Amino acid sequence: MASQIVTRFAPSPTGYLHIGGGRTALFYWLYARGRGGKFLLRIEDTDRERSTPKATAAILRGLTWLGLDWDGEPVSQFARKDRHAEVAHQMLARGTAYKCFSSQEDIAAFRAEAEARGSYAVFQSPWRDAVSASYPDLPYVIRMRAPRNGETVIEDRVQGTVRFRNDQLDDMICLRSDGTPTYMLAVVVDDHDMGVTHVIRGDDHLNNAARHKMIYDAMDWPLPVWAHIPLIHGPDGKKLSKRHGALGVEEYQAMGYPAAGMRNYLTRLGWAHLDEEIFSTGQALRMFDLDGIGRAPARLDFKKLENTCGHQMAMADDAALLHELQAFMAVTGRSALSATQSDLLLEAMYCLKDRAKTFPELLDKAHFALTSRPIVADTGAQVALDTVSRGILQSLTLQLQNAQWTKTDLEPILNAAAAEAGIGFGKLAQPLRAALAGRTATPSVYDMMLVIGRDETVARLRDASQ
Repeated sequence: MASQIVTRFAPSPTGYLHIGGGRTALFYWLYARGRGGKFLLRIEDTDRERSTPKATAAILRGLTWLGLDWDGEPVSQFARKDRHAEVAHQMLARGTAYKCFSSQEDIAAFRAEAEARGSYAVFQSPWRDAVSASYPDLPYVIRMRAPRNGETVIEDRVQGTVRFRNDQLDDMICLRSDGTPTYMLAVVVDDHDMGVTHVIRGDDHLNNAARHKMIYDAMDWPLPVWAHIPLIHGPDGKKLSKRHGALGVEEYQAMGYPAAGMRNYLTRLGWAHLDEEIFSTGQALRMFDLDGIGRAPARLDFKKLENTCGHQMAMADDAALLHELQAFMAVTGRSALSATQSDLLLEAMYCLKDRAKTFPELLDKAHFALTSRPIVADTGAQVALDTVSRGILQSLTLQLQNAQWTKTDLEPILNAAAAEAGIGFGKLAQPLRAALAGRTATPSVYDMMLVIGRDETVARLRDASQ
């Protein structure tokens, strides 16, 4: 029986959760959860000067908003530094690493001599084959004893077979002279100890895979499956940067994109399954596979993101959408909805969610349900409420006071009122919109009337007709 799939997302807590990191975490999550595996979280906080609790909290909030749950507690890489050092010394004992006493000046002199010859050469430590009896009483680093000849071959699920010439790879430092591990060592030790089976990350880490493989080989540890995915580019095809717009996951939440829409869009960003464009998270879990990841950089397209979010909002459960809307209002500093407003908004969701792509749009269309008397008419609505229109509304108010409150019953009443005034229903709808919402662009007149109810409808029409 195959072993359980274990993936890990390992962000550095030096800032916000980048949208590219969010996609990587999503790919990890989909691959593991879709196969009954584990999705682990490791905080790579070894850079003590730049790592902050605030950044860690922001990363956790971003993952939580995306709906990506992880197994167990997040692992601190810094807290495992003693284990990393232990492995470095095990490599020493196995002969796959060695002590290097070369100073920074020695390394600089080596490179200067290579440059003088007009060539580039990786640093070759004179201590690589030195016997312990010759060791000086000086600080030292522990270096990997990398192979000097042949190739290091990486079998990658996205990039295919990737070959690295060993004479271009140096004996990298695994443990610094102060006893702290380097990133290269820590990552491999943590992945091994956490039982990680699949490593999915940006293709900017592809070169690191060659060095990581050397550590796995040096410790006789099984290799994970590697999948190096292309980075996300802006619409212009250049590396994503601030000039292209929002970069942090939380920025997208603050702009009002629904989490399901972001998941759908990010899943499709650089991955494909047949011609599927819009799908639920459950469908994504069943469909996602590494074979569907393309080799070309994906381009961020805000128009497509909004279109995807619009589809997801229309598909969403009304109560779940209201809950997420309330969370959006909280994180953006908007006033919380009252109980009455929440009830009305939930009742109105059927006529709102298929016409909005973001939560600000949804709130704008829900204005009629969230506002209260007296209704303040905007400029266009004021024009629609001229003397003639007010007279029509006054007459209509009397007819609606005892009407049955269904669309079937309301349609003939409104149509008769329009006919009596010698106008089409479209011309009657404008003053009705103005009276009910204070605007001329609203959901259907019938939808507004049904949502706010007979008493409130009659009261708003009476106010507007005076």
